[in-house]
Amino acid sequence: MANVICKGTTFYAPRGAYYEGNVRIDGDFVVPARTHFWGRLVVTGKLELGLKSSVALGVECGSAVIGSHARIKGPLVAAGDVSLLDHCVVYSVNAGGRVMIRPNVRVGDVTSADTIVVHGKIKSGKLTGKNMKVFGD
Repeated sequence: MANVICKGTTFYAPRGAYYEGNVRIDGDFVVPARTHFWGRLVVTGKLELGLKSSVALGVECGSAVIGSHARIKGPLVAAGDVSLLDHCVVYSVNAGGRVMIRPNVRVGDVTSADTIVVHGKIKSGKLTGKNMKVFGD
């Protein structure tokens, strides 16, 4: 299990680290590529989950950017905006803000208190939001 580095209110995980239990971060959390969480992840600020990283259980956060090819096997609950980047896989999303979904994302049901923006072809469950915008094929 790896330590987390803190700079002000932003925390950084070391690249390629793994965390066996649940993790709670009070602030923003930047997670580099290929970092793995085998429990639940709670971040009070913004979560940036890097390329090919994974979370075995759910994620709770203020807002989130989920990197390309990342995987969240439980629900993602965010108070604010969520961006799902190309080829990521997320069990479900419940966001208090906008949700942006990039091409080739696989996601279950998505609920947004604001607009859901879809770019390109995705695989998803039910999409529920205030507005819906679809761009591309």
